[in-house]
Amino acid sequence: MIDIKAFGKLPADVRKKRIKTSLQYRDGSFQNILPTAIKREDASYLDLFKTLLSQPKTVRPGQGIPSVKTDLRNLNAKVPTVVWFGHSSYLISHQGFNIFVDPVLSGHASPVSFFGKAFLGADIYKAEDMPDIDVLLITHDHYDHLDYETITKLHPNIKQIVTSLGAGSHLEYWGIAPDKITELDWWQSAKINQEVEFTATPARHFSGRGLKRGQSLWSSFVLKLNDYKIFLGGDSGYDGQFKVIGDKFGPFDLALLECGQYNINWPDIHMMPEQTAQAAQDLQAKVLMPVHWAKFTLSVHPWNEPPIRVMAEAKALHQPIVIPQIGEPYAIGEEFDQKIWWE
Repeated sequence: MIDIKAFGKLPADVRKKRIKTSLQYRDGSFQNILPTAIKREDASYLDLFKTLLSQPKTVRPGQGIPSVKTDLRNLNAKVPTVVWFGHSSYLISHQGFNIFVDPVLSGHASPVSFFGKAFLGADIYKAEDMPDIDVLLITHDHYDHLDYETITKLHPNIKQIVTSLGAGSHLEYWGIAPDKITELDWWQSAKINQEVEFTATPARHFSGRGLKRGQSLWSSFVLKLNDYKIFLGGDSGYDGQFKVIGDKFGPFDLALLECGQYNINWPDIHMMPEQTAQAAQDLQAKVLMPVHWAKFTLSVHPWNEPPIRVMAEAKALHQPIVIPQIGEPYAIGEEFDQKIWWE
C-alpha cells in the first residue's frame, strides 16, 4: 500500500512568496546556473527507458555487501567522524554533536517498497540505530535523499533541520514544526551555534517528487564545524561552480561528492567518476570521500564501477581519497586503513 503523504507537498502561500524572490527562480521553477538538460538532447525518453530496461546483472552485487555495525551512540569522536550508510546517507559526529545528511533507511529509494530496493548488506542500519540528531540536513527533495518513512521515524529525535529553499514544504506536511526548519537559498548561511554553520552553495541538478520539477531548490552545502570545513555535495553534475566554491571557502578538510548513478544519457545532472575526482581538486579538498553509490540501482553501470574509476583518476591527480565500508567510521585527518572491499 502506498501512503499518499510520501509524495510530499509543493510549496505554497508564504513559502511560495519567498521562493519567487530567489535569483534562482525564473519562469515558474528553479534554474541551474548553466543550461542543464535532464537527458541528452539527442536521446528520447524511450531511449532512456530502454537503457534502464537493459540493465546488466552487474548493476547489483552478486552477494551481500561487506559492512560494519558501529555503535553510533558511543562514537566518542574527538575529531569530526563520518559514518556512511550507503548512497548519500551519512552521519557526521564531533564531540557529541550529530549531523545526519540525506537519510534513507527504509530499504528503498522510492515511495513504494518494491522499487529501488537496497542491496543486500547495504541496509543494516535503521532509524532505531541512530543517536539523537542535532541537525538533519536535506540537500534536495528526491526520493533517494528525502525519505518519508525515515523522516517520520527520526522526527522525535531531531532538534533542527536545514534544507534547500522550498523543501521544507514536504517536512511541514509530514508534521514537523515550522520553527524546527531552516530553508536556505544559495549563498545563504545558518549559524547553529558558535561552532557549527551551514552555507547553501550551488549544485547542478533538479528537484521534484512528482510530475512538476523545480519547485524547490537543490543545493550543496559548506559545513563549518569547529575548526574544520567539510563540503557536502548532494547531487550535482560537473561545472565551474566547484572551483568558485573552492576559491571562496576552501581548502576543505573533506569533500563528500556524488560518484554513482551516472550515464552518458544524462551527463549534466550527475558526474562521471573522473569528474568527481576533478571536482575534489577544484574544491581544494584535502580528502575526497565518494558517495551516491553502493546501495541502490538508479543507472546501468556495474555497482562497483564508481570506486574503481574514481580511485584511478584520484591517483592520477594525486588527490587523497578514502572509501570506507558502510558503517565504518572515518575520522578526518587520521590515518585510514583502506580496504578494496568492493572487489
